[in-house]
Amino acid sequence: MILIWIVYAIGILIGLFVIELLLVALLPGFEVPPQTLEKAPEFLSEEPITSSSGRKDEQFFVNGTALSAWLYLPEQRPGPFPCIIMGHGLGGTKDAGLEPYAIRFQKAGFAVFVFDYRYFGESEGTPRHLIWIPSQLEDWSAALNYVRGLMEIDPARIALWGTSLSGGHVIVTAAHDPDVRCVSAQCPGMDGEAFALESFKQMGIVHSLRMVMHGQRDLIRSWLGLSPHKVPIVGKPGTVALMNTPDAYDAFRRLMPEGYVNEACARIIIRGDKYRPIKYARHIQCPVLLQICDHDTLVSLTSLEETAKILGTLAEVKHYPIGHFDIYTGSGFEGSVQDQIGFFQKHLL
Repeated sequence: MILIWIVYAIGILIGLFVIELLLVALLPGFEVPPQTLEKAPEFLSEEPITSSSGRKDEQFFVNGTALSAWLYLPEQRPGPFPCIIMGHGLGGTKDAGLEPYAIRFQKAGFAVFVFDYRYFGESEGTPRHLIWIPSQLEDWSAALNYVRGLMEIDPARIALWGTSLSGGHVIVTAAHDPDVRCVSAQCPGMDGEAFALESFKQMGIVHSLRMVMHGQRDLIRSWLGLSPHKVPIVGKPGTVALMNTPDAYDAFRRLMPEGYVNEACARIIIRGDKYRPIKYARHIQCPVLLQICDHDTLVSLTSLEETAKILGTLAEVKHYPIGHFDIYTGSGFEGSVQDQIGFFQKHLL
């Protein structure tokens, strides 16, 4: 009799949960005001980065979907060249602050391959602005296979470069591909679960539940074949966005190109905490440059120290007394890119 009541109670709870999901997915009133990124006055006077004369447009395919990429080749040097494959972090595109790195690597004698994920930038794929980690990992593997087939590239000397979210992607990709020569992980997100717990503490239960409901709405609508539910990628503090810290909003205003669409499908909110690249670190067989921003509030610093311990002698750890986004510009960029060039020279040349 008790067992029957337990089963009955579980059935009621499941039914209520299903009703809650349907209500969240179908009822109006969940729309989030867009947050347009306008260049701040102090950024308008900056001279734009001019593209390299050695840059070529490339295109490769993943399951029939065309992905856009740039290939930089060293000028006036014989090939085949060692190559660095680059992909951006959460919601980033190849024209959002990656070219300065690529040009520096190119001048140091490396080929560089920078690509846009499916659903973003100049790559194809619908719905637009879907941050779906399994798809992004497939894109990394496809980029690696494509680059190995280019006549200008030495397939035995290929490195992966990732930052923030893609800093975790390059660890996972290299764990699955022992032929990767080395990996550079800049302020990498290594443990989504740890980050989610820290975010919950900072945001509080009310705002956290509201964010979860946005994620539920988008995911259930995708199952039902309905239009996606989107939220801003970055927003001002206190607003609904994937990142709403002051440094994130200001950094995106500085880094993102004109016309950048500041939105993403909300389902990543309830899927990101399942992503834990740290679990793959023990399978890495190549050297890893692990760059840690000591004042980073967007990744788990504890997970980075744990990753370094797991990698052991394969890890080359560099610390910088800056925040997460400070590494993309100014002295933070100069320090990090010099360390990266030295690391690639050591392991690729």
